[in-house]
Amino acid sequence: MRTSYLLSTMLAIASSIVSADSASIAPQPQRKPTCVEICAGAGGQALGLEQAGFEHVVLVEYEKEYCAVLKRNRPQWNVACTDVRKFDGTAFAGVDLLAGGVPCPPFSVASKQLGEADERDLFPEAIRLIGEIRPRAVMLENVRGFLDPKFDGYRRQILDKIAALGYKMQIKLLQASDFGVPQIRPRVVIIGIREDEKGRFTYPAGGITPLTTGEALVEMMKQNGWPGAEEWAKKANKIAPTLVGGSKKHGGPDLGPTRARKAWVELGVDGRGVADRPPSADFKGMPKLTKEMLARLQGFPQGWSFGEKKTAACRMIGNAFPPPVAKAIGIQIRKCLEHEE
Repeated sequence: MRTSYLLSTMLAIASSIVSADSASIAPQPQRKPTCVEICAGAGGQALGLEQAGFEHVVLVEYEKEYCAVLKRNRPQWNVACTDVRKFDGTAFAGVDLLAGGVPCPPFSVASKQLGEADERDLFPEAIRLIGEIRPRAVMLENVRGFLDPKFDGYRRQILDKIAALGYKMQIKLLQASDFGVPQIRPRVVIIGIREDEKGRFTYPAGGITPLTTGEALVEMMKQNGWPGAEEWAKKANKIAPTLVGGSKKHGGPDLGPTRARKAWVELGVDGRGVADRPPSADFKGMPKLTKEMLARLQGFPQGWSFGEKKTAACRMIGNAFPPPVAKAIGIQIRKCLEHEE
């Protein structure tokens, strides 16, 4: 009896030691890479980076309506509703990524392409924050017009200043439709990787075939029983034109200027306004899109709320960076920082 008791006691002690040792060597959850995002807008880039595994430590956005959208959709996000010119980055030194959709009007044809002479040009602020924060990686995006020859000198100046802070720079034009976004939307993406990083960044290849406008929106067109939805979808057999957000002065609840509206008419869409709801069962004619449909064409997931005001929602959606593109780039940045080829 005593021998049996001693044996069972020794086995119990040994088992507890093994369990303790196993617990001590068990793999710990991997830390999520951190991100500071400036000019966050309505959250398109932030959402994509979140899907890529990044954790935002702060998002900087100065427009109150945009800040409200960010907080409503992601209450856990730390949103600093302030002008980026007043934002001090030193408290966030050493984060993994500094990202931002620097305002595009200075390089947009619709805004006269004033470049560095435009008071909305925030590239100098982005450069200042890169110096203050010294992130491991930088991701900045802008419109295709940023690559126009008239900006060759200023573009080189921006890239050289970031490089001088100790970053290996790359710049490339990406097409959102290559990442499954059902819309023509070229965007310039600038990537900087700190020189002491061992990994190598490569832009995502894309190659994802997008849905047509009809395929992307047919179920939403059916929601109120419109019998013409399927026939409409067959005719809307191309990806959508570029969504136009507009500025505070020129933005409105529509799909852009006359040229853009003509492109929408070819898809069977009335671009002169935005509908409050999908077509009803007795609807006749050419349908308008709802703000939820616009969000779908921009790559936002169902349920991402832009508030009740259509004009504000159109600006937010039209100016957003498509989340699927941000996600694809974010995954590549993570691979670089984790030294994965």
